[in-house]
Amino acid sequence: MNEKNTVLVTGATGYIGGRLVPRLLERGYPVRVLARDRAPVSSRSWSSRAEVVQGDPLRPETLPPALSGVATAFYFIHSMTSGFDFRRRDITGARNFARAARQANVGRIVYLGGLGDPEADLSEHLRSRHETGAALREAGVPVTEFRAAVVVGAGSVSFEMVRNLTERLPVMICPRWVYTRAQPIAVADVLEYLTAALETPASAGATIEIGGADVLTYGQMMTGYAHVRGLRRFLIPVPVLTPRLSSYWVHWVTPVGAAYARPLIEGLRNEVVVRDDKAATLFPDIRPANYETAVRRALAGLKAEQFVPRVAQLFPFEKPASKERHSRMVEGMIVERRRQPVRAPAARVYHVFAGLGGSRGWLCYNWAWRLRAWVDHLVGGVGLRRTRPEHEPLREGDPVDFYRVEAVEPGRLLRLCVEMKLPGRGWVQFQAEPRGEDRCDLTQAVFFAPKGLLGLLYWHAFCAAHRVIFRCLLRRIAKQARTDSADRPAGKRGATAARDDFPKKT
Repeated sequence: MNEKNTVLVTGATGYIGGRLVPRLLERGYPVRVLARDRAPVSSRSWSSRAEVVQGDPLRPETLPPALSGVATAFYFIHSMTSGFDFRRRDITGARNFARAARQANVGRIVYLGGLGDPEADLSEHLRSRHETGAALREAGVPVTEFRAAVVVGAGSVSFEMVRNLTERLPVMICPRWVYTRAQPIAVADVLEYLTAALETPASAGATIEIGGADVLTYGQMMTGYAHVRGLRRFLIPVPVLTPRLSSYWVHWVTPVGAAYARPLIEGLRNEVVVRDDKAATLFPDIRPANYETAVRRALAGLKAEQFVPRVAQLFPFEKPASKERHSRMVEGMIVERRRQPVRAPAARVYHVFAGLGGSRGWLCYNWAWRLRAWVDHLVGGVGLRRTRPEHEPLREGDPVDFYRVEAVEPGRLLRLCVEMKLPGRGWVQFQAEPRGEDRCDLTQAVFFAPKGLLGLLYWHAFCAAHRVIFRCLLRRIAKQARTDSADRPAGKRGATAARDDFPKKT
């Protein structure tokens, strides 16, 4: 790696750092990543293109190898979830990092902190963000400190809180903090500022407040999100519900953990808006988006194709031969995965699941598939008015009963998009991964993006039925693939086998 212009990124598995690394790599920067643990980094798509060094700012002896030859270091480390002493840990880590950076002759540190008037009575979380920036400056290395409020993007904790409250609560009882003003900013604009700082020497040593085009209350952010999403939401103001009680409420209503919810909610009492125009002066070409545009960009990622590469990251501790069902909700998408080891070639397993639907049926519980299609037909959906095409192999865009083929990789993968009338969007994907000449792992992934409370209720109402049906389907696919592999001569096995050897519906 050419160390002359090496850029170090800390917190690379976090929200901002994980998005900045591929952006820097695309622009030709040699990137080094500092990580406490290599394993989470190795699952990232960009891991093979960046140098990974293990280290921790709370262990200063681990920092010199990471900072050697670095021109600019991005600092995105915080300890908000570590407990009551996160403020002390943040400051200690920043001081250690700054001293090591000075000793390694690092040219500059770029840090992303939080907005808020330093003269106001800031929450502990916001105060620690400011104090971390000050600690980074103590060693004398020039620091570019950006300060932002709510970052709007799928995966941002503050945005996910707004998303989940709005999606799940048609009527919201709103305490006083809901009417505090903030200046939300799109994650793409934050990344643009951070990257532009590398090419803007005048930003060294500056504290730069950044925000989007709109100044809104948190209540307006919720109603703005609802407008983009096509939901009707009503806010009822109440003079009670303290930040502490609110954090418990947010934790109970949304997937946001209590460790994040409490410091975030306590910080909502502080107005967080841009108070100067330094960002516009230093970066005149950056025109931050308004709030609704930022929300639309965040919602554009609610597609199965965006989550498929991340399935392994979502279920990192699953054993290779595990048959268990795993389910998580992340960034507005419910992801459910099942895995079945099969003693048959991957191409043969693909041939079985690529032949589902139409006159052949779905291998088990066909009456349930037909009943669901009949209900869909009653409410104006496609039902079973169409069938799968007769040609093989399947192609993208082909109908398969009430599904449509969204992606197909012959011999390996088939993803179907649900076209029934649903309170949300759904996909089911089958994948066969070889594990030797005559073995493979059959994986089924279900993706569902619920829309509003009705979408969540729909998912949970059918969850038990789906569990039984899909588990049975996976087993039947595996059984049929094993039977076909045993019955057919080796030279005739594969994804191009004749259609008439596919089992009749049961």
